[in-house]
Amino acid sequence: MYAIIKTGGKQYKVSEGDVIDVEKLGLEAGAEYTFDEVLAVSKDGELSVGAPCVSGATVSAKVVEEGKHKKVIVYKYKAKKGFHKKKGHRQPFTKLEIQKINA
Repeated sequence: MYAIIKTGGKQYKVSEGDVIDVEKLGLEAGAEYTFDEVLAVSKDGELSVGAPCVSGATVSAKVVEEGKHKKVIVYKYKAKKGFHKKKGHRQPFTKLEIQKINA
């Protein structure tokens, strides 16, 4: 059994027990979260596709942690001009463990 959920402008294929990183949700570790935007659910080999969401379907998850990914360095320069610019970015994330898929 799996479901396709939408959060943070992205879509994720999840099954029970999966651990996924999504865009920051602003929740503390141990908190429960329910996804209402379920785009598709596959149960016993049958695929239910919503238009755009499957009515009555939810996915329950538990927050494992919140944090930041590794730093990504953005470096710009222009040859022979002496122009150098260095910038770093760490994207915040929420790590979730999928508990139950309610179809």
